[in-house]
Amino acid sequence: QVLTVDARNHGSSPHSPLMSYEAMSLDVQHLLARLGITKCVLLGHSMGGKTAMALALQRPDLVERLISVDISPSTTAAVSEFSAYVSAMKSVKIPEGLPRSAARRLANEQLRPVVQLAELRQFLLTNLVEVEGHHVWRVNLEAISHHLSDIMNFPVFHKPYPGPTLFLGGSNSPYISPKDYPEIRRLFPKADIQFIEGAGHIVHQDKFEEFVTAVLNFLPPP
Repeated sequence: QVLTVDARNHGSSPHSPLMSYEAMSLDVQHLLARLGITKCVLLGHSMGGKTAMALALQRPDLVERLISVDISPSTTAAVSEFSAYVSAMKSVKIPEGLPRSAARRLANEQLRPVVQLAELRQFLLTNLVEVEGHHVWRVNLEAISHHLSDIMNFPVFHKPYPGPTLFLGGSNSPYISPKDYPEIRRLFPKADIQFIEGAGHIVHQDKFEEFVTAVLNFLPPP
């Protein structure tokens, strides 16, 4: 059974002014408790990977295995780069009454000068939705921009997570690098670090088959 979860301020989940890894970890813990799940395999990508790591370090009893996709427990890239993306999304202007395809094309053109990677633009554009005739971003850009430094950092933990852990990076992405290995080993002593050749940051989009194979190979036999 697979559960896919929208983080707070993302997707269909509620918006909240608070956006810390402690809060997002608690969201998942509350969901597990409500569903009566006492042990799970936790998989997260990017910010979701840091949330999954935080939960495993806080409540190792809940996490059978952990998979962090293209993110390490270290400080992520410069806040300024992501800040520019958020500003570009905020400044997108779309007239009312446009069909979704035309609205996405227009937003794509407006984002292009700042978000140069086409794959990243496509990823951001999945958040463009129509609400009562207006095209809006369903992510809470205000909360995200306010908490960017929290999102780029990672809370301090002293006690490691003892379970099997997979760090699955894209070979073309900078988010898991050799300088992160000491911190990975300190917090996740059973960590296996793998890279998928030819994948960027959005590993599961860039190399879907290889991503699924790597995840399935890491899971315990049924």
